[in-house]
Amino acid sequence: MSNKDSYTDMLAAVQAFHDKHDFSNTGGEELAYRVALMTEELGEISACVTKGKQTHELAEECADLFILLIGTAIAADFDLRHAFWVKMDKVMQRDSRMINGRIRVSEFRDS
Repeated sequence: MSNKDSYTDMLAAVQAFHDKHDFSNTGGEELAYRVALMTEELGEISACVTKGKQTHELAEECADLFILLIGTAIAADFDLRHAFWVKMDKVMQRDSRMINGRIRVSEFRDS
């Protein structure tokens, strides 16, 4: 039985999509191409926000980006789930600052 909240099931679904369209042999897993697709999706997300589109439209564009991110992990052969938790451990240790009236969490380097 599938667990729709499972990263393993999401990974398998994206892998099945890659296999269905033979991405590994037709340029669909080429990393520069994938970056271009992610950039396109970020533009669509931005348009949803700046044009005040409905939440379901924003959710769909974010899902497109998430699918591309999982697919990039497949194409580049890295464990995105592991990378997520390693990065979360790092960002949880970072300080925050207010910059131009908005919170920013980063590795601040004082000059």
